[in-house]
Amino acid sequence: MVLDLLLAREPFVQSAAKIFALTEQSELESYLCATTVTTVDYLLSQVLDKSEARAALHRLLELFEIAPVNRPVIEEALGSRIEDFEDAVIEQSAHLVGAQAIISRDTKGFKRSIVKVLDPTELLAFLEAG
Repeated sequence: MVLDLLLAREPFVQSAAKIFALTEQSELESYLCATTVTTVDYLLSQVLDKSEARAALHRLLELFEIAPVNRPVIEEALGSRIEDFEDAVIEQSAHLVGAQAIISRDTKGFKRSIVKVLDPTELLAFLEAG
């Protein structure tokens, strides 16, 4: 979702923008997994110059809290029912901070997550339903 907004990926940019706006308006408490920040930096640096990529990261840090990745998160991720290790780390990092849901377009990758997973459009529909 983060890259959908930062790289203006159609048709996903609109729902990402709405979620960012809700976060900016303090209507959502949103976290990024610490490993997501490094992944975003790497991917942005492939399409933007270094200063633009870093400016985008600074904007993310203004909006989002960072869910830590520490030894317990890694140990729990190793035992997770999620097969993809990167997804398992995100799951356990979210669990550590008490997140109510992980927001991802890759809901299949989180099928066995202990934290609820919603794609961005599902989150927006849930919030609109009230």
